[in-house]
Amino acid sequence: MDMEFSGKIWFWRGPSPFYFVTVPAEQSRDLKVISNSITYGWGVLPVQVQIGQTIWTTSLFPKDDLYIVPIRANIRKAEGLDEGDEVTIQLHVEM
Repeated sequence: MDMEFSGKIWFWRGPSPFYFVTVPAEQSRDLKVISNSITYGWGVLPVQVQIGQTIWTTSLFPKDDLYIVPIRANIRKAEGLDEGDEVTIQLHVEM
């Protein structure tokens, strides 16, 4: 399953601070439909992500009935991104 969406990078200041982009409601619903067949626990979904020219493998996390995409520091640096920036994400889910 492949999808593309845009969203703003936001910073979570929890016990393990990190940057994320929220998957929009429509795409999150599509992911939930297939989640039982691909999750490896706690609703976490393995995916391949692309922002700009940077491609990496990560996991989506469920949050507030949506999914969130973690954006590591090396990805933000490679693409010149920071909190509040709008990005287009290409997501590939292996089924």
